[in-house]
Amino acid sequence: MIPIWYHINAMKLMNRNVDYAARALVFMAQANKPTISVAQMQEEVGVARPFLRKILQKLHKAGILQAVKGKGGGFALARNPENITLGDLVKALQGQIKLNDCVLRNKLCQNHGTCKMRHKIAAIETRLLAEIEGITIKDLL
Repeated sequence: MIPIWYHINAMKLMNRNVDYAARALVFMAQANKPTISVAQMQEEVGVARPFLRKILQKLHKAGILQAVKGKGGGFALARNPENITLGDLVKALQGQIKLNDCVLRNKLCQNHGTCKMRHKIAAIETRLLAEIEGITIKDLL
């Protein structure tokens, strides 16, 4: 039997897309220009242009970035760096963070309402989400 701590330890809280997005937004905030092209960000972020463009488009769709088309176009922050959190990036690129879904074989667990472990993990999840929401792009500058 594999201990529960092994599953928790092996889990990734934030994927590489969130890491790349955070790097790109920090670069944009530091550059202090009206728009930044994907080509300008590519080297700083260290990821292929098509992959970075996909990430930035998702952030645009989530309202974190503005897209500027045409000559001199690119992306711009839609909000001030102090108003963009890691939680925003996680939600836009990964969806909601859930440490425990309580789902077994696509059915809700029969102990869902009384499971003590679920309630303990839910409390951890609440604190974790509060910490992630507390980290802003400005904090990362």
